Amino acid sequence: MSLLVDTSVWSLALRRDVEQSAPEVVALRHALLGTDQVFTTGLVLQELLQGFAGPKDRAQLIDRLSALAFLQPVKEDHIEAAEVRNSCRRCGVQVGTIDALLIQLCRKNDLTLLTTDQDFHAATKHVEFRLWSAR
Repeated sequence: MSLLVDTSVWSLALRRDVEQSAPEVVALRHALLGTDQVFTTGLVLQELLQGFAGPKDRAQLIDRLSALAFLQPVKEDHIEAAEVRNSCRRCGVQVGTIDALLIQLCRKNDLTLLTTDQDFHAATKHVEFRLWSAR
């Protein structure tokens, strides 16, 4: 399975003050150690960097994430992400701009989204994409 990992999972996985037993964190750990390919994108990287205070932590995070496959959205991805957001909104579901782009990147690249954000569950009822779930 190929995963696009949302900021919510990375944030949990990188925290030192909590136990790392959330199923999404366990899935990320297995993916990184196994045969699954893990992807990231600039918006996830940016959100993570905005949460780190010191330059040492920043440099370590950049170094760790540089080993991952990096998705670069193009103009068409933004156009399709707007349609994802509009389709959900027409059905009464609010999807953020960044979340819509993550959904689009999953759709385009045949990826499964790994997230703890419940907003994505509501979106699956109106837009087709693969969302990881603990089985």
